Amino acid sequence: MSSVNKVILVGNVGSDPEVRYLDRGTAIANFNLATTERGYTMQNGTQVPDRTEWHPIVLWRNLAEWAEKYVRKGMKLYVEGKLQTRTWEKDGQVRRKTEIIAENIQVLYRPADYRSPHNTEQSLNNTEQPLNAEQSSIPTLEIEDIF
Repeated sequence: MSSVNKVILVGNVGSDPEVRYLDRGTAIANFNLATTERGYTMQNGTQVPDRTEWHPIVLWRNLAEWAEKYVRKGMKLYVEGKLQTRTWEKDGQVRRKTEIIAENIQVLYRPADYRSPHNTEQSLNNTEQPLNAEQSSIPTLEIEDIF
């Protein structure tokens, strides 16, 4: 039986993507995505606070270039990908970092002041607007679009 390495997250972008280009022009982008489990009150009155997890997201090639143009802090994204752990040594200590290598991203919501360059609407407030195909000129990319 084969195994499955699949991650699906819906969360908020914590900062604008950091994009860099490798020697041969290959783009790589990194940003953090926050997912939050809402708090609650137990039957005995104990308050359990919200719990936020931060997930490092890595994008390659065309997906990274797309994120450089369209992804901004505060957007709500659907991210689908796989887990990958990197290991390296620094100052004599072995370090490890587990990241999500994104294969598919969809913008679900965006703050109203983040308008696509192709969209002539302008707004200065920070309220979230639902995003659908009629309102958006931001394309969705999947891993098949990269190769």
